[in-house]
Amino acid sequence: MALIKLKRGFDLNLKGQIKQESVADEAQALHYAVIPDDFTGVIPRMEKKPGEHVVAGDVLYHDKNDEKIKVTSPVSGTLAEVVRGDRRKILAVVIAPDNKGECKTFDTRSNPKELLLESGLWAMIRQRPYDIVPTTDVRPRDIFITAFDSSPLAPSLKMVLGEDEKYLGKAVEVLSTMTDGKVYLGCPKDYTIDDTGAETNTFVGPHPAGNAGVQIANIKPVNKGEVVWTLDVITAARIGKLFETGKVDYSTIVALTGIGVDSPCYVKAKMGCTLKSLLEGRLVNNDKEKRIISGNVLTGVKESLDGYLHAPYRHITVINEINKKDEFMGWASLSPKKYSIYRDFTTWIFGGRHKEVDLDAKINGGERAIVLSGEYDRMLPMDIYAEFLIKAIISFDIDKMEQLGIYEVAPEDFALAEYADTSKLELQRIVREGLDKMRAEMC
Repeated sequence: MALIKLKRGFDLNLKGQIKQESVADEAQALHYAVIPDDFTGVIPRMEKKPGEHVVAGDVLYHDKNDEKIKVTSPVSGTLAEVVRGDRRKILAVVIAPDNKGECKTFDTRSNPKELLLESGLWAMIRQRPYDIVPTTDVRPRDIFITAFDSSPLAPSLKMVLGEDEKYLGKAVEVLSTMTDGKVYLGCPKDYTIDDTGAETNTFVGPHPAGNAGVQIANIKPVNKGEVVWTLDVITAARIGKLFETGKVDYSTIVALTGIGVDSPCYVKAKMGCTLKSLLEGRLVNNDKEKRIISGNVLTGVKESLDGYLHAPYRHITVINEINKKDEFMGWASLSPKKYSIYRDFTTWIFGGRHKEVDLDAKINGGERAIVLSGEYDRMLPMDIYAEFLIKAIISFDIDKMEQLGIYEVAPEDFALAEYADTSKLELQRIVREGLDKMRAEMC
């Protein structure tokens, strides 16, 4: 077991953390939804029609470019609606549950790759480069599993995993057959998973230490022409459970956090449930407008109370939209309560950079030119020149993008840098668009 210490990054300590690790009963939602945008690289083509009955594990749609890649239903019930947007783009596939808990049974004796594809769990894995659902014709160099989430207010994956930890050994055994390299497991200092068969590495340091991209960069970086897979320990446990029981289990434990939640807690749920079923009766009752985020404050998706729990997340964050609309002197304020991760205000003298803070959704500024100050590098513990890479992506200089490490990164790796960016650039959007253009150009 190797110990890897990371110094770059920052732990954003927000108010609204979960104080006690008890789990509330499962939220019963009136509808569940699969959001195609959660599965980057997959263009949906429906296999089921509204009104048809489905059970958990039934195929809802497949990828237009590769019919082998399928996305399945998280619950049993009736396909209620296919929500479409501009140019008939599928925005959501909505299912009305029948609460019978019926599940499709798969043949665990079949080829592991075919079983992952048929069950829909293939779509839960990600591929570097491009941070997409893996293509079916490439064998990965290595596979990386991360066992912790270091983002603000993130749930404990040990708590979310629970008794399903026993399936990790089977998952590693299955995944080992799908690569000629190794299966790596990245753990935090306080939670080491033994006897899985994977090569375990312990990471110590601030966020984004839990990001798969950061762990890959500090173990065995991705070079041009190489492909690796990434997944979290919850997805790995689902894979192990599938091969042990023959059924796909989309149940999970969701963390409800943030200053807008009355009593932050863990709640049992299923992937794709409505946010209303999770948050109803649990929000702080005051006159402040709230922002509901499916995920964490850095990478999550803004949703309404009528929205859904997106597939990659086991986390809901609720913060205030704006605490103070008009602030005396704004960014030039000398108030000791003013917060910054830099030493721009007097707060740092009293240790305020690491105290619990109530941050709202206000951007505090507008987009401006990039200043090569090294602030991206301080937030990204990877051996790349982040600021120069962003400039290369904006100008779409393919040669420079390759030289500067485009194949190693994903949008989430730049989330903290985006928060710290004095230029107020949408770095995650820039990186996502750069990866998409790169893929269209190279593939």
